[in-house]
Amino acid sequence: MTDATAQAIYFYDRHPMSGEIIKAKLRAARGHLDGVKPEELWPHDQDHYGGLAATDALAQAASIAPGTVVADFCAGLGGTVRYLAHRYGADVTGIELTPSRVAAAQELIALVGLQGSARVRQGNVMEAPLPDGAVEVVVSQEALCHVPDRRRTLAEAFRVLRPGGRLAMTDWIANTPLSAPDAKLMWDGMAIQPLETLSSYGEIASEAGFRVRSATDLTDEWGPILEQRLAMYQRLREDARRAGTPMGHDAFHESYIRFVDLILRRDLGGIRMVAVKPD
Repeated sequence: MTDATAQAIYFYDRHPMSGEIIKAKLRAARGHLDGVKPEELWPHDQDHYGGLAATDALAQAASIAPGTVVADFCAGLGGTVRYLAHRYGADVTGIELTPSRVAAAQELIALVGLQGSARVRQGNVMEAPLPDGAVEVVVSQEALCHVPDRRRTLAEAFRVLRPGGRLAMTDWIANTPLSAPDAKLMWDGMAIQPLETLSSYGEIASEAGFRVRSATDLTDEWGPILEQRLAMYQRLREDARRAGTPMGHDAFHESYIRFVDLILRRDLGGIRMVAVKPD
């Protein structure tokens, strides 16, 4: 196991959102876990900046429709996998590195009865466990920042797509180079690799063979979203402190505070990129 793999797994094993937390919230809201519908998970399992609207933006940009075969690179707990399967009628396979999150994702898929159209498979997106030309769309949301080699990853996305297939993704970008202390903080707290820029992502996609359709700077859009999310995390930590329960991963919290500051200063930002594999 490489240092990057170990650090990413360590981070996600301690992430503030987990399968157990999602189930606990469901039990608190409805009293039991019998007959849970897919949409009942949405308030709890959508961890992407902008929530369902952000996923809808990718789905619409990639022309996801009933029957579309989709791969989600770095699928986490499978929130996007389940949403695209249920809301859009797509057939979705998530690829996720962290074994605990794969197990939790599969459990949540079974909980809402989506096993026929949704699944999450353990694997590394730099060597995606999918055949050539297996899917029509590859999506990824705020996760490739953990991957050491984005060139290999986008080359894998190109390989597993059919001709005419679409890549639709969001990720962190660096608008200005991070200082060494900030880079270390992001690595220690959130397993963040050296980041791409708005232009370098387009270059990498083009090198892989894609025709880039759009590359949208999301920095200003993310600012207020991340401020709200930080306030939510801080409330959860305070609730845990008052209850005398564990307050979560301190390194994550420290790095997240700095991350939001860097976003608001526009030193860091986000990209939504849509690209096509030529016919």
